[in-house]
Amino acid sequence: MSASLDTALAHIDKNLDASLERLFALLRIESISTDLAYKQACRDAGQYLVDELTSLGFDASLRDTPGHPMVVAHHDGPADAPHVLFYGHYDVQPIDPIELWDNPPFEPVVKERDGAKRIHARGASDDKGQLMTFVEACRAWKETSGTLPCRVSILFEGEEESGSPSLEPFLEAAAQELKADIALVCDTGMWDRNTPAITVSLRGMATSEVTIHAANRDLHSGFYGGAAQNPIHILSKVLADLHDTDGGVTLEGFYDGVEEVPEDVKAVWNSLGFSEAEFLGDIGLSVPSGEKGRSILEQTWARPTAEVNGITGGYTGEGFKTVIAAQASAKVSFRLVGKQDPHKVHAAFRKHIEARLPADCRYDYIEHGSGPATQLDWDLPQVKLAADALSDEWEKESVRIAMGGSIPIVGNFKDQLGMDSLLIGFALPDNAIHSPNEKYDLKSFHKGTRSWARVLEALAQ
Repeated sequence: MSASLDTALAHIDKNLDASLERLFALLRIESISTDLAYKQACRDAGQYLVDELTSLGFDASLRDTPGHPMVVAHHDGPADAPHVLFYGHYDVQPIDPIELWDNPPFEPVVKERDGAKRIHARGASDDKGQLMTFVEACRAWKETSGTLPCRVSILFEGEEESGSPSLEPFLEAAAQELKADIALVCDTGMWDRNTPAITVSLRGMATSEVTIHAANRDLHSGFYGGAAQNPIHILSKVLADLHDTDGGVTLEGFYDGVEEVPEDVKAVWNSLGFSEAEFLGDIGLSVPSGEKGRSILEQTWARPTAEVNGITGGYTGEGFKTVIAAQASAKVSFRLVGKQDPHKVHAAFRKHIEARLPADCRYDYIEHGSGPATQLDWDLPQVKLAADALSDEWEKESVRIAMGGSIPIVGNFKDQLGMDSLLIGFALPDNAIHSPNEKYDLKSFHKGTRSWARVLEALAQ
């Protein structure tokens, strides 16, 4: 550890209470992006961050968009140091149902339970507490060394919780200004309370809605049953044939671009103490589904899937109606990994449908959205540097993990700015994000700030 880093870490420890007050001031701002009644509050949150960053010597400004504004800030670093772009979002989810909150959601408070102190407020974990760990790490470096180890740019969004409608055009317009050597994204979490993690893989998505049409109207099943095509039967076969008996997806070329997880990474995952029985038991199940021979962590983190998310057709009201429906529909999503091409997956699914479509029948196909997976090189140098820095802070080996879900901004950074992203966050599974009584461990905030101070110096190498 360098003397400069040691001084910055000591500053973080000494000024924790002041850091919390600055976080609390941000948490009190009701920046609910999806509700226009809070439009000014969203702007106030953005301006608060601009003012904080300006006070630290950043060239910071509020950038208007058709929706809520972006916060953009830049700070120089040593001439030979890398340039990093840090991303977070200052907007939060709605607070409903308000009656389930133990305390007012925009009046932050620290509570202690089972020996752990937690910050309770809407946005405490997602994402104000997370982004402020980075701001406070920058503060510690500036107030002790007068500079930052790296050249740092910051992008704080105000629409992440409402679908980021302004993000893509903003990135396109500001591409040259924001492009850096690597992006840092804080909207993720740790493996457990004492084990830091870097997320190196995010699954992509291809979502669609298919409707099978047969007769020109609903039919009496006594008059037409056995003679007329039944769209529900056709759709059922289309969906049933998506998987083979071993749980694999049957679409032609579906596994093109899917790579195996390195054995050393799988060994680390197997050592994490993850309980498949508890994972399934919590939702009232006991027998794993999916591809045979794959662990649940591998299935949910690093394997592609095909899932039916909804089916409609025929009479679904109370009682009974003996009808053959004229049409039947299903919503189907594919989670993608590696280098799978979502457009090819859509094409393969359409071909799969057409091969099972009888004469006289037709289908409609709607693509509801798609995006490729994000996969960092398992041996990317920045991953190793950041992992070592996290291990030094938490005194426990950091782990490279994956996420079954998606973080769209990571794909935007790759596609629009040509940047990989390091996903480092300090949230925990029980933080109740998007739910009443959202919270963020004080330990996550404190050691998260210290972690970013270490990561900045490590990346400067």
